[in-house]
Amino acid sequence: MRICFLLRVRKDRLNEYRARHAEVWPEMLDALRHAGWSNYSLFLNPDGLLVGYLETDDFDRACAAMNSQDVNSRWQAEMAPFFEQVDGRAPDEGLMPLQEVFHLD
Repeated sequence: MRICFLLRVRKDRLNEYRARHAEVWPEMLDALRHAGWSNYSLFLNPDGLLVGYLETDDFDRACAAMNSQDVNSRWQAEMAPFFEQVDGRAPDEGLMPLQEVFHLD
């Protein structure tokens, strides 16, 4: 299953957001892999639009597995100030998955 989602990074935090993702904690990377997130990429537009892409067998299960990890709670707490609010939810709870309408294999 391929998942693409949108978020919005605050314009005044773009450079720091990039820097943080150049040095993602090793235990966070391990947690993502163990939760079933693979081929995961983030793309950042200069206006703050963030596009995420990942592949997983079951997105709901992969998200639930991450939500049960202490490292994810710590990472999300540190990253929350970088994002514009999504309906009052934390960024990892406010992912806006997009519907796939075409795929060339």
